[in-house]
Amino acid sequence: MTIRWAEKLLLAKIESTYGTDSSPGAGDAVLATAVELSPMEGQDIERNLDKPYLGNDGSIAVDLHQKIKFRVELQGSGTAGTAPAWGPMLRACAFAETISASTSVTYNPITSSHESISLYLYIGNTLYVMKGARGTVALILNASGIPYLEFEFTSLFTMPAENTPPAPNYSGYQDPTEVSNATTPVFTIDGTDFVLRNFKLDAANDVQGRFLIGDERVIIVDKAEMLEFQMVAVPLTTLNPYALAKNKTKVEVIITHGTEAGKIATIDIPALQIQRPSGLAEAQGITEWPLRGKPIPVSGNDQFTLTLT
Repeated sequence: MTIRWAEKLLLAKIESTYGTDSSPGAGDAVLATAVELSPMEGQDIERNLDKPYLGNDGSIAVDLHQKIKFRVELQGSGTAGTAPAWGPMLRACAFAETISASTSVTYNPITSSHESISLYLYIGNTLYVMKGARGTVALILNASGIPYLEFEFTSLFTMPAENTPPAPNYSGYQDPTEVSNATTPVFTIDGTDFVLRNFKLDAANDVQGRFLIGDERVIIVDKAEMLEFQMVAVPLTTLNPYALAKNKTKVEVIITHGTEAGKIATIDIPALQIQRPSGLAEAQGITEWPLRGKPIPVSGNDQFTLTLT
């Protein structure tokens, strides 16, 4: 029987105990796009037996795990102070979630006490269960495009099986707002407005499988956040990225997308260290700067915040 690739259903739910299936259901459906699955990652250990004849000896599959990549539209819940449906996935990427009732939901990177999720991916009636999943994420806002959270998770291995998928409930997801001059009203560097083409803030979590006797788990070892963005070039008297890079000067970068309460997302990087500009770009005869920088912690776990209001 043919299995259609389009018949995909992704579910995600926070685990109360690491690696214990949280059994996500219809209400945990993820409105995802660009799903990529690696269902059986690991190593193949060759036996390399000594025999009086030539031929394969076979191998043993070890350190089995799974990986999944997908995108979710970056849009708030529609109600200020209510966490978005994609909140559990961001929490499983080493973020804390702080809710201020009726006001805001704020996410910031954390060093310890990382949460995990169980992910279910149905393709037709084939179910891939991913327990103990932790991952990394990139926040992407490109002009004339949909804003996205781009996730990549690594999980423990579970043998796929046939199962009937539930009817998904996507009511927690709001229609996205395109990135534009009207809907993305703020892009500033140290309080000065600039014109932006694209923006990608990568959490760049170092996610590793740890396969030992008595314990198997996925851990987040380190972070190396990086911001990449392309902006319209201005006179150096207004902004000098070369001097900023040479002097290791740190600047605050803020971008706000959305104008309607409950659907406003603000990314604030308090101390961005601009890296050496690698070149220039041109679009429609206008000079642009492709720039990159490292968000630097100020007092710890404050490299950046994502605040929904």
